[in-house]
Amino acid sequence: MTDRTVKLLLNLTNIVMSILFITPLLWMVVSSFKPETRIFADLSSIKALLPLNFTLDNYKAAFDRIPMMKYLNNSIFYVSVIAISGLAVNSICGYALAKLHFKGREFILSAVIALMIVPFESILMPLYFIVNNLQWVDTWPALIVPFVANSFSIFMFRQFFMDIPNEILESASIDGSSPMKTFVSIVVPLSGPVFATVFILDFISHWGDFMWPILVTTGESLRNVQLGIQTFFTLPPVFYGQIMATLTFTTVPIILLFLLLQKYYVQGITSSGIKG
Repeated sequence: MTDRTVKLLLNLTNIVMSILFITPLLWMVVSSFKPETRIFADLSSIKALLPLNFTLDNYKAAFDRIPMMKYLNNSIFYVSVIAISGLAVNSICGYALAKLHFKGREFILSAVIALMIVPFESILMPLYFIVNNLQWVDTWPALIVPFVANSFSIFMFRQFFMDIPNEILESASIDGSSPMKTFVSIVVPLSGPVFATVFILDFISHWGDFMWPILVTTGESLRNVQLGIQTFFTLPPVFYGQIMATLTFTTVPIILLFLLLQKYYVQGITSSGIKG
């Protein structure tokens, strides 16, 4: 098999996989602009993917039914705080594990790697009891504080920082720069791709939170978009056009974020690959 044939097969495979992944998203967006009666009536034909009978009624009805903008603002706020705070905390931890020499470093690194494989469900209830004892239920700290430190993010930063030449850091140390000053003035400016990558991964990860917010929020004031969408299934009658509208609306921030940072995301994933 020639290289040209292999390349052609790979391209065809990528096209097919792209279509498989994009089709449900396209159907969701198109359905959000259709009358309720046409969403499933067109499902058996190509009309399902065509914006026929275009209308904005689903969006108007959805926003009249629940305070979706409030839920959206809540999600943007607490997810952004988690992601931005995580950049500071996890990058410093990753830098320490990559470039500083101290007793117990290898043990801490092993613990960080081990924590990466622990499912969140296994610590859900103990974490809730801690939050409850701190009287944080139905407060912003309950949604934010437990997720600022992230073992996977620490490992990503550590892997990226390992590739930064030690000579640069040693030169800064000789000039009298402290480890923190070296990190802020030299390491951070060189690490844009990994910061963007970790930010995107953390943002997307917590944007879809459902289980934890439903445990620690008792009222409507702190509800996120996922709980807001669930409201459409608990308040009869169920209108799928409105559900598609809210799903489309809440997907837009994630798509825009990725489009803005995709260049750095690819660089960060490439540069932070697992190495021996």
